[in-house]
Amino acid sequence: MRHLVSARSEQFTESVIREMTRLALQHEAINLAQGFPDYDPPTAMLEAAIAAIRGGVNQYGITWGAKNLRNAIAAKVAWFPGLTIDPETEITVTCGSTEAMIASLLAIINPGDEVIVFEPFYENYGPDTILSNATPRFVTLHPPDAADGDWHFDRDHLAAAFNSHTKAIILNTPNNPTGKVFTRDELTFIAELCQRWDAVAVTDEIYEHLVYDGRTHVSLATLPGMRERTITINAISKTYAATGWRVGWAIAPLEITAAIRKVHDFLTVGAPHPLQEAAVAALGLPDSYYHEMCADYCQRREFLVPALARAGFQCWAPRGAYYVMTDFSAVAIRNSQFAIRNDVDFARWLCAEVGIAAVPGSSFYHEPGQGRTQIRFSFGRSLPMLEQAVARLQRINLATQEIT
Repeated sequence: MRHLVSARSEQFTESVIREMTRLALQHEAINLAQGFPDYDPPTAMLEAAIAAIRGGVNQYGITWGAKNLRNAIAAKVAWFPGLTIDPETEITVTCGSTEAMIASLLAIINPGDEVIVFEPFYENYGPDTILSNATPRFVTLHPPDAADGDWHFDRDHLAAAFNSHTKAIILNTPNNPTGKVFTRDELTFIAELCQRWDAVAVTDEIYEHLVYDGRTHVSLATLPGMRERTITINAISKTYAATGWRVGWAIAPLEITAAIRKVHDFLTVGAPHPLQEAAVAALGLPDSYYHEMCADYCQRREFLVPALARAGFQCWAPRGAYYVMTDFSAVAIRNSQFAIRNDVDFARWLCAEVGIAAVPGSSFYHEPGQGRTQIRFSFGRSLPMLEQAVARLQRINLATQEIT
């Protein structure tokens, strides 16, 4: 029998992040792996969803997005991050930012094209590039050189990655998994390269409102010369604690939007119609909502990161999003049934014997060895759940104390 599966599908694995959630359920561990909260969206959203369902909004909507939602997106991005867009021709509503990314890449990529991806990267970006028949070129984000530093990239390395085959660069800011917030100066450098090589920037800005330590989120599309060559991706998932609703969008110039809409139509037809209408309520929340939300996440960061450090992890404090990358090399453990050879072994031990699920660092790199001593935790949980997790970290300390 001939080989029945495609070669491209064999170039990547299933999601490691989602696998860790399954392991967390199996071991009754606290899930600090997958990035979803343990609390509900704002009440206004929930009530709007119920009203839409009871009001008969249960059939197909407009394929590229309910008109009310597209208008609300346009109004929202006008004040933050400061983009003026046409809701009729420059927005495609998708099934979450996940579909927005793959639909966007499928809409712009031709065979032989290359896509630049910063790593460590959110694990979808590599497979998305492969599925869209492009060749990924990876540029490393290096950990901070000092305790108060930021993740950074070598500008010469990035410049060398661009060439005549470069069709796009994927940029995630604030970044998952590192928490890096790209500065205006860094974005200006990236913008200059995109214009020099006639490349498209595909920006995932789903954590735009989660920035700390005086950092500022800058949307690449707002920089000179980038409005016409940027696809800006976002969703209600993280900002409004609605990861299961699967409502996202891609904002792009008219020509690119027309292509994205065609791909989107044949991928999913449309995002859930009643939840699109309910998302309008989310986008209409006052400024105070975003300030309070960010302050809450900052408090959780300040609670979890020091606790991880006390347990022996080297922590790189995130400047944005709600994840912290760590190095566990210095965490000495007494394991009973696991041979700890790499990050995957460590994550399984942590889940089964400590009762905390986190994500192996290798899943964020194209060469797994680069993340073999790293592990990512999420603080996108309620403070009581984080308190339980910190209490369980004491099990690591006990294991360490028994080593002679």
